Amino acid sequence: MPSIIQKVLDRTGHPELLRVLTDLSGSELNSLLLEVFHKKTETTSAPQLLRNYQRNRFVKPADLPVLALKKTEYDLLKIFNASSFEPIELSPVTALGSCSVVAPADQSKILSALRGTEVLADGTNAMALHISDLKKRSYWVPKFPSDKIRLATIQRHVRTQPITGKGFTPHFKIGCFATSGVDTGNLMFEKESMLEHVQLMKRIFEEYYKVDRLSVRLVCRPGYPDSFELAKAVENYLSTHISDIRLDIVDRPEHHTAYYRGLQYKVDIQWKDQTFEIGDGGFVDWTQQLLQNKKERLLISGFGFEFMHRIIDGLL
Repeated sequence: MPSIIQKVLDRTGHPELLRVLTDLSGSELNSLLLEVFHKKTETTSAPQLLRNYQRNRFVKPADLPVLALKKTEYDLLKIFNASSFEPIELSPVTALGSCSVVAPADQSKILSALRGTEVLADGTNAMALHISDLKKRSYWVPKFPSDKIRLATIQRHVRTQPITGKGFTPHFKIGCFATSGVDTGNLMFEKESMLEHVQLMKRIFEEYYKVDRLSVRLVCRPGYPDSFELAKAVENYLSTHISDIRLDIVDRPEHHTAYYRGLQYKVDIQWKDQTFEIGDGGFVDWTQQLLQNKKERLLISGFGFEFMHRIIDGLL
């Protein structure tokens, strides 16, 4: 338990306060916290409000030119659409636990909010929820087993972990896309969806941004019967359909993660004699968990939209 929480419990004289609050229903806790924040704002003066704004690292505007970003965003959304990925505008908030319930994310790194929500920290988690809702309500029904849902967006994200590294800020825009389908055998979903994602990355960075070179690392992860076999199958499929791309398999990655299942991929670009890791993606089991169906498959991808702007403008 964080020391500040223990201090609060000691000061109130109610050591079971945390348990009592946790046991409240969602509506009861919302009502209580809404009243607490109502009381807090009643006692906040205008000068205090300004001081709060000045001290809060999450509330400042982005430090990049808006018109250039908006133009690029529009251009990329058109590329998404032309590549059969439906552009979607996500809500700035999503359901509480969107990241930590289905993925190994720490809720303390998410900006939790009231009314059962949290500020969006990962657009692909929100897409997974939306896709699962479409399927659960039968709003989307495949005509053939191989049919897929493809969504894409460029969305501002907020994350609370300490900032390290030049060019990183508490809130930032990420381009992300997701493909959902079901297992049809012979790793066809995995091969086909990975090809689509890598082709989209090539269109974005080689054709639009005109980078000097793009390469892909296929990183083996636990979660499939044989992750190396999966990586080899994907590598062979990509090589057959894309002739001008460098592919490397990382069979024994230096760092382990339970985030991706079976296979993760990383996109590296070369820009003016510098190499940057600009994209990341892989297979996850989120729709399997949400829909309680082991045949569900989901591939997610993301790239540094604002980070790319900083690279081009020499801001790193």
